[in-house]
Amino acid sequence: MYIKQVVIEGFKSYREQVATETFSPKLTVLEGAGHQVLSAFVEIVFDNSDNRIPVDKEEVRLRRTIGVKKDEYFLDGKHITKTEVMNLLESAGFSRSNPYYVVQQGKIASLTLMKDSERLDLLKEIGGTRVYEERRRESLKIMQETGKYSLNSFLVLFVFIFVSIQEEQIIQVVQYLDDKLRELDEEKEELKKYQQLDRQRKSLEYTIYDKELHHAKQMLMDIEENRNKVSETSATMYNKVLDAHEKCKELDKLLKDLTKEAQILSREKEAIEKQRTEAIKKRAKLELDDKDFHDKIKANIKAKEDAVAQLELLEQEIEGSYAELTRIKQLYDNQVREEENLTRGIMEREKQLSILYQKQGRATQFASKAARDQWLKKEIRDYEQVLTSNLVQEKKLRDEIEQLKKDIREQDAYIKNRKDEAAELESLISGYRQGYSQYKAERDKLHDERKVLWARENELSAEIERLKSEVVKAEKSLDHATPGDIRRGLNSVKRICKEINLHEGVFGPIFELLDCDEKFFTAVEVTAGNSLFHVVVETDEISTKIIRHLNAQKGGRVTFIPLNRVTAPRVTYPQSSDVIPLLKKLQFSDKYASAFAQVFAKTVICRDLDVATRVARTDGLDCITLEGDQVNKKGGMTGGFYDYRRSKLKFMSTIKQNMKSIKIKEEELEEVRKKLQDILIRLLLLVSSEISSIFLILLIIYLLARKLLTCGYRKHPLEILIDQKINELVAEQQKNDAKLAHEKSLLEQLRQDAMNSEKQKQSISKSLEKKEKLLSSVLTQIDQNRANIAMKQDEMGTELVDHLTPEEKEISFSAESGNN
Repeated sequence: MYIKQVVIEGFKSYREQVATETFSPKLTVLEGAGHQVLSAFVEIVFDNSDNRIPVDKEEVRLRRTIGVKKDEYFLDGKHITKTEVMNLLESAGFSRSNPYYVVQQGKIASLTLMKDSERLDLLKEIGGTRVYEERRRESLKIMQETGKYSLNSFLVLFVFIFVSIQEEQIIQVVQYLDDKLRELDEEKEELKKYQQLDRQRKSLEYTIYDKELHHAKQMLMDIEENRNKVSETSATMYNKVLDAHEKCKELDKLLKDLTKEAQILSREKEAIEKQRTEAIKKRAKLELDDKDFHDKIKANIKAKEDAVAQLELLEQEIEGSYAELTRIKQLYDNQVREEENLTRGIMEREKQLSILYQKQGRATQFASKAARDQWLKKEIRDYEQVLTSNLVQEKKLRDEIEQLKKDIREQDAYIKNRKDEAAELESLISGYRQGYSQYKAERDKLHDERKVLWARENELSAEIERLKSEVVKAEKSLDHATPGDIRRGLNSVKRICKEINLHEGVFGPIFELLDCDEKFFTAVEVTAGNSLFHVVVETDEISTKIIRHLNAQKGGRVTFIPLNRVTAPRVTYPQSSDVIPLLKKLQFSDKYASAFAQVFAKTVICRDLDVATRVARTDGLDCITLEGDQVNKKGGMTGGFYDYRRSKLKFMSTIKQNMKSIKIKEEELEEVRKKLQDILIRLLLLVSSEISSIFLILLIIYLLARKLLTCGYRKHPLEILIDQKINELVAEQQKNDAKLAHEKSLLEQLRQDAMNSEKQKQSISKSLEKKEKLLSSVLTQIDQNRANIAMKQDEMGTELVDHLTPEEKEISFSAESGNN
């Protein structure tokens, strides 16, 4: 018999109820710490398979409950007295005179510090020989006290006393023996009666117990059968509960993911709704503007059609009028020239006639030839003065005409320049409009792509942060599931490898290097135990180096598996569909094969405990079921409930999967950011056709710096500089737009200047025409004056007569005929 389990509650060391694991039949040690409470109990579970305690059970529970006002005992849940407890323990061989069945705290330490003589006394006391030692000491004490008296001086007294004492003692002994004999006789008779009755009692009890035992066994079989059914049902329900918990976790995770995705989509929806509202407003405005424009266009088209029709009519009329005007003008010009010629001829003839008449009347007008000549000289001088004035006027008119022609040529050149400038500017504006339209379309497209990529970037960043938080949570759970000293040791190994720059040759603990199906997690963890945390290294020199640092830093304890010192054991597995080698269900790198073989090679997965027991007995292998129940090759069995929720491999699998997802998301995020960079560069090149070399160098430095960013994305100062550059270029573009508007205004001004120059040219042409007419008149006057002067000069020195010569008469007749 041995103590199987202890259940305690309310102690300073164990405030909450604590049920210990199954005790070893040999030695078990407890430790603990806590706070003071008002009540407590201790329940000891005895393994009574040897029936040492007189109770027909293989397991006996004895509890003592102590409170402020109570001290009670319970046996298998039933209330009993302290005396009954003592009697029960006495019947099992626990004597109150031997206090060493339970070793109290501090006794082991004091035992190790005892002297040999004290340790001998303790063993005698435990063995029950202490009573005899005490009696021996009392006898020796009496003998010593007796030996103090002298034989010479107290002989008589000694003999008397001795005789008296001996007689008295003999009488007392005889009386004692008589009493004892009588008691023994009575007890003998009672014993005979008792033995007879006891045999009868035992016979009856045996009969009753046999019936009760048979009935109890039958009931036990029924109960066991029911218990098995309930156990199977419970196991099924438990598995279903576990599956439900796992599914609930998956659903919770899915719900969180969907919630976050819904939040992201909600934010996107709000942004899109906002954009949609703005777009609807813009669309409504544009539709109204479009309608107004369509109405205006229709009105303009109609007005244009009317104007075109009127223009065609007017053009036809103008063409007819121009043709008629050209014909009339030509006729008019001919008539005017003819009129001028006739007028000039008439004037000449009238002057000739007048001169002839005057010459004919000179004889009556002047008394002498000299008087006549004197008057002729005076007339010549007057004509010469008029001629001089006419020549000055001619020169002035010719200068003015030349200036007007020059002005016309300048106006023609100015008009031509203005028209050329207007055509060039119009072509430039047209090209700019077309380029601006293409630029705007490309820019809007790039901005739309940039918005989509920004949204994807934010989504990926949020997803990466969520995965990282799950990794941190799984790492914390893994730390809590790992023993403290081992966890401290593993963390120290990682820190030491960084400190001494040891990056090669240290591969990590077993649980980080393996992968397997989730259904094998329990079997792997139970099989490996703390071997899951053994660190695989390349050589024993590396492990020795790390251990020295661990000892120096007091960094915990770690077990290493040097690959150069480990060889895979040779194991022959049974050929059965109910047995699977555990090692074959694990996935790991080939270079770790010897390390994994050392931990898992001698263990097989069995379908159930019956198969495991058979394989362990026949093949000498350690066996385990998927539920974690073990049967070792020596026959020992270990099993029970295993909390799958605290599975270390599950936490590690979560970490690996999330880290893999993080890597994929980060690669996608990097690709998105590269696309954003490309779009940024395209926008820069689109907005500005010329970028300074310094700015290009800054851009290249920025792109290199962006590749070095490994943590969360933040705007780099160079990116801020680029944004500023874009803003400057946009401002420059706005200036260009203002310049374009100015150029449009300038184009209108050029057209207006050309029109004004045309009007001015027409005015100058009219002035030129007037000047030319006036010059023609002046030239006529000059010719007449010159003719008069010539005639006057010819008349001088001639005879003073009152009749005309035959030539003069002919001229006179011609003049009169011409005038008529």
